[in-house]
Amino acid sequence: MKKIIVSVLLVFSFYSTFAQDAKELHETGRTFMMQGDYPNAILVLNRAIALQPDNIEIAKDLALNYYFSGNYTKAQEIIKPLLDREDADDQCYQIAGDIYLAQDNTKDCEKLYKKGIKKFPNSGSLYNEYGKLMWAQKNYDAIKMWEKGIEVSPSFSKNYFNACKFYYFSTDKVWSIIYGEIFLNMEPMSTSSPEIKTILLESYKKLFADTDVAKNNKENNPFVTAFLQTIFKQSNVVTTGINTDNLIMLRSRFILDWFSENANKFPNRLFDWQKQLLQEGVFEAYNHWIFTAAQNLPAYQTWTSTHNTEYTELTRFQKGRIFKIPAGQYYNGKN
Repeated sequence: MKKIIVSVLLVFSFYSTFAQDAKELHETGRTFMMQGDYPNAILVLNRAIALQPDNIEIAKDLALNYYFSGNYTKAQEIIKPLLDREDADDQCYQIAGDIYLAQDNTKDCEKLYKKGIKKFPNSGSLYNEYGKLMWAQKNYDAIKMWEKGIEVSPSFSKNYFNACKFYYFSTDKVWSIIYGEIFLNMEPMSTSSPEIKTILLESYKKLFADTDVAKNNKENNPFVTAFLQTIFKQSNVVTTGINTDNLIMLRSRFILDWFSENANKFPNRLFDWQKQLLQEGVFEAYNHWIFTAAQNLPAYQTWTSTHNTEYTELTRFQKGRIFKIPAGQYYNGKN
């Protein structure tokens, strides 16, 4: 009996060691991948998958490394069987989509995204990728994908980024501002932040350049109507042109008016965030971080050096909080 127990323990120990080895190899492979050393990552991950052939996380990373190294055929060979597994997640579909696109196989890619969205209807990443595919095909219904992604997965940032850019190049005067600022707060250190800061500044200019925008608002969207009515109450502040100083005044007054008139009807995390910044005394620094940086980067660098305390406090505030949009705060139901 003791011999049987010892044998069972040895077998268990043997498989535990294999599992541990696979885990360590997986981590090593990921380290190589983060360093951009895809050949070494592939070498190590192939050893890991040999030890644990059913480990879907290792398989996904192996497919990614083949994709990054340009071996799309091998990448597809690995990712395709994963799509039929019960434990396949939305990332499997996203990786497969990237591989299909790299092969210019847009037809199968579109089918893949549709299948993925059907299986994962709340996947913000799949709506984002499908929207990007449609946009590349000059199908401007792409905005419907990004809007749906915002609705079902409100804390996934990339849909806000793409929707912001879409609306900026349209006749829209509101959503490029709201979605752009949401993205900035979700990804304040993103390499895309300078582009979005410029779009925000220019969007405010577009908004106030159209003096009849509130009158001609045909969206029939109660949130948009409330936003326009509230912000245009302070239009006299920007009669001399749009700059950081008058935007600080405009946006400060907007928040005060919004919370006295509309906050209960339209709860909004972005406006809550702006109110917090005001209460913390860093709203001025926050606006310089957006608008001065967009208008004149050397001027912003000068401002940070002469207002180091305010800049430091803003940085501390941003690092100390994670910006997320809660469910139920979606107001752009036109799409």
